[in-house]
Amino acid sequence: MDEEYDVIVLGTGLTTTSMRDVYRKFDLGQDVIDFTGHALALYRTDDYLDQPCLETINRIKLYSESLARYGKSPYLYPLYGLGELPQGFARLSAIYGGTYMLNKPVDDIIMENGKVVGVKSEGEVARCKQLICDPSYIPDRVRKAGQVIRIICILSHPIKNTNDANSCQIIIPQNQVNRKSDIYVCMISYAHNVAAQGKYIAIASTTVETTEPEKEVEPALELLEPIDQKFVAISDLYEPIDDGSESQVFCSCSYDATTHFETTCNDIKDIYKRMAGSAFDFENMKRKQNDVFGEADQ
Repeated sequence: MDEEYDVIVLGTGLTTTSMRDVYRKFDLGQDVIDFTGHALALYRTDDYLDQPCLETINRIKLYSESLARYGKSPYLYPLYGLGELPQGFARLSAIYGGTYMLNKPVDDIIMENGKVVGVKSEGEVARCKQLICDPSYIPDRVRKAGQVIRIICILSHPIKNTNDANSCQIIIPQNQVNRKSDIYVCMISYAHNVAAQGKYIAIASTTVETTEPEKEVEPALELLEPIDQKFVAISDLYEPIDDGSESQVFCSCSYDATTHFETTCNDIKDIYKRMAGSAFDFENMKRKQNDVFGEADQ
């Protein structure tokens, strides 16, 4: 049976045609638009609709390529939990001469002529030319940017309608629940060595918009029922008030409500650019890895 496909050729229009026009061209409904923009392209607002469609297409392409790389999901999660990430960094840091000082309180950040020169801890000063930290270390150099609510839920069952998946990520687009912010659910389990056999851990989060944050997450909690136990935390979001170029103190932003770490990765890349003066060259890093280990697909 022959099928006719409607093909749109944008050409140079990729940089001028808006994503809204692309959706209109294919006569896509609001549900499909919400899903594509927020669950596939991972946009947090609808501002992208009136921007050139190329970026959105590249984001969808990235999602598709990630989906096909490691199996059924485009998302990766480390066995034994996120604590394995700093451990991996510690091992790699040691290879390049880095030193870890564990269980050391930070008493003061030492500044001279407006620039950082060291960190004081228990009477000792570790000297440095640049400092990277989160907002909790420099409250006078950050501003509040909002709040996020996170609810950690312990379950004895997988989330309904997920084919009994041992892990999953659910994004509830803002328009679907009459909000300005998406709601995120990340579920992991004993399969990742982070919970007892047969137990599941789900984290529901969103940006706080009202004076009743828990009610804002109810659409997500309804997906998780029944819940064995839940733990609620409301955290302030902070962002640096300067780029750190003068003080050489480079501050990250607080973790937002997203659970896929895209904003965190972008923040890390931004800190590197501010520190080094240029963006990190991922292609050069790939070439170096290939020189040492050979092509990845060989």
